[in-house]
Amino acid sequence: MKILLVEDEKELSAAVQKVLVLSGYEVDCAYDGQAGLTATRQGEYDCVVMDIMMPKMDGLTALKLMRQDGLNTPVLLLTAKAELDDKVAGLDAGADDYLPKPFALKELMARIRALTRRQAVVVSPYTLGNITLHPDTYELSAQSTVRLTNKEFKLMEYLIRNHTMYLSTERIMESVWDYDAEAEINVVWVFISSLRKKLDAVGADYQIKAARNVGYRLEKRNG
Repeated sequence: MKILLVEDEKELSAAVQKVLVLSGYEVDCAYDGQAGLTATRQGEYDCVVMDIMMPKMDGLTALKLMRQDGLNTPVLLLTAKAELDDKVAGLDAGADDYLPKPFALKELMARIRALTRRQAVVVSPYTLGNITLHPDTYELSAQSTVRLTNKEFKLMEYLIRNHTMYLSTERIMESVWDYDAEAEINVVWVFISSLRKKLDAVGADYQIKAARNVGYRLEKRNG
């Protein structure tokens, strides 16, 4: 399995590369966003791990251009910023997950394993109202189509499969973030917010409703 590591802090890059190689991964390194973008255009990777704050081209810009190129590879963003808006911006740009600095290498490895995990069987699309969720492409379709990140897809799948009931934040955390015991509870709100925008963007006839102290569920829009 091949990883692209895009990180301008060379000491950190070397440390992460060493751990990845010892864990059996093949690793290519790039030290700025432009070099990372070029690497994805010239080679194939199973996962991209990329910093946000970098010279020549920042990680968010590089990620947007990667997605415009049609890259479906899972992308994990590394960032020193922990503000909610920065997390949402990363998801909107096409990130599958994010990990604030400083981080434990053990947690980084767990997130990479989760992002690169692939289902062994073909799963039929999920449908609800005019919504279709495609497991093979991670696309959400209604009146138009948008690509979901890895975690957005898992959350949307979970909401569709359980659309008749409210799902508590704790239950969502257990089902969607089961690999990451250290994830903060507000990560659910971050991904709910991102999914709401994408449901609006594709003209879905269902929306995510919240009930205080109860949870979230998909409900038919009025009109």
